[in-house]
Amino acid sequence: MTKHKIYAMSVAKVYPAYIAKAERKGRTKAEVDEIICWLTGYGAGELDARMDASFEDFFAQAPAMNPARSLITGVVCGVRVENIEEPIMREIRYLDKLVDELAKGKAMEKILRK
Repeated sequence: MTKHKIYAMSVAKVYPAYIAKAERKGRTKAEVDEIICWLTGYGAGELDARMDASFEDFFAQAPAMNPARSLITGVVCGVRVENIEEPIMREIRYLDKLVDELAKGKAMEKILRK
């Protein structure tokens, strides 16, 4: 899948996979939503309303991307997230990394870089 196809994919297509990954490890949908809201600045109601947006639009129209997201480091899909130059792909991988951390049992305080 090319990066442009990923950008055009709706958040709603990937969201169930995020939830399933978290729930398989004993975490909750509410925790996934908290992570997404922390990253983007969307409120819970806004998040539901934005699910059909493409990843590109979802991140471009986010109310307040969290400045602490630059503290997210590590490898997702064999690539270091902090080295990704394309802004939308970096945001997607930040989200992937946060969901990975949740599924690995990391405390929410650490996931949210508090």
